[in-house]
Amino acid sequence: MASKILTLNQISVKGLDRLPRETYEIASEFGTPDAIMLRSHKLKNEEIADSVIAIARAGAGTNNIPVADCTARGIPVFNTPGANANAVKELVAVGMLLGSRGVIEGIDYVHTLGDVTDEAELNKTLEAQKKQFKGSELVGKTLGVVGLGAIGSMVAEMALTLGMEVIGYDPALSVEAAWRLSSRVRKADALASLFARSDYITLHLPVLESTRGLVNAELLAAMKPDACVLNFARQQIVDDEAMIAALDAGQLRKYITDFPAPALIGRKDVILMPHIGASTDEAEENCAVMAADQLRDFIENGNIKNSVNFPTLQLEHVTGCRLAIANENVPKILGSVLAILADRDINVIDMLNKSRDEIAYNLIDIEGTLSDEVLQEMRALEGVINVRLIGDCACDLPS
Repeated sequence: MASKILTLNQISVKGLDRLPRETYEIASEFGTPDAIMLRSHKLKNEEIADSVIAIARAGAGTNNIPVADCTARGIPVFNTPGANANAVKELVAVGMLLGSRGVIEGIDYVHTLGDVTDEAELNKTLEAQKKQFKGSELVGKTLGVVGLGAIGSMVAEMALTLGMEVIGYDPALSVEAAWRLSSRVRKADALASLFARSDYITLHLPVLESTRGLVNAELLAAMKPDACVLNFARQQIVDDEAMIAALDAGQLRKYITDFPAPALIGRKDVILMPHIGASTDEAEENCAVMAADQLRDFIENGNIKNSVNFPTLQLEHVTGCRLAIANENVPKILGSVLAILADRDINVIDMLNKSRDEIAYNLIDIEGTLSDEVLQEMRALEGVINVRLIGDCACDLPS
């Protein structure tokens, strides 16, 4: 029986083509979908049918998905970190150049000269006025990168190739991210230190309780008066009221952001873009491909990679029956599941168990098959959220 994938936004065909049509049905309307793929759709809990076993967002942020509700229901939420990194990196480069040179102001000025019809007069006027659009070069300037994940590390590398000095800050830097990072990136021990030392500051953080309003009046007060802040991460990371007050007080020169707010529109010291950080054909394709691959691996094998609420867990699945069990992260549940199998002389071939915060996830490969009675006994265990059968046995048994 084909798995039903509900798409709530337009998903790149290159991604959808990763889901074979003989085993997957894809549509924008399903009464009982098995999984959901989306981009920017604001998903409400009541939109998630009881049949849904997974949700995949073709993008990095998941603040448009009720992740906590999904966790309670045993639904992993996947995202695609790094798939749009190059698109965002290139826009950060654009932002820094726009913030250092009078490009926008110069373009706007030229368009006011439409009534000048004589080329010699036009050139004379431009030559006389161009000094007001003079800027500075990026070479030798210091870029502070806040968040050194997939995007931040690429931005840091780009800045180094442009001849900039780079300071990085990321207290949650993973070992994998650290290996990606150039040794030429200097480490800041405190965020205030990075703000005080940088000519440009670029933000690459998710929205968490710890990052909401992170860029506040105190940090902005530490900045060089000629510095710029770039926000191509999330609007909520910057306190807009504090930013406006800091600009008014001359505590920084310019704010460049992909997240317009009414109070920022019309200011000459703010450059606003219409949320186009990941708006390239390549980024949309990369995100869709990654989301589809992760969703397929979960549906067909139970494996989890790049989930924001479930542990990473991958176990090679060759053939036979596999149990995928999500449960509350409390003692004795796995032991109770294994006891049920042992009582029926069902042999466990391979097993992997991991936990993340309040959720635990288990993959158990067994010999033979399981009756619906055994599955229901497992589902009835206190603390078990859901039980799914995967593999050669799954087609004849309810899941």
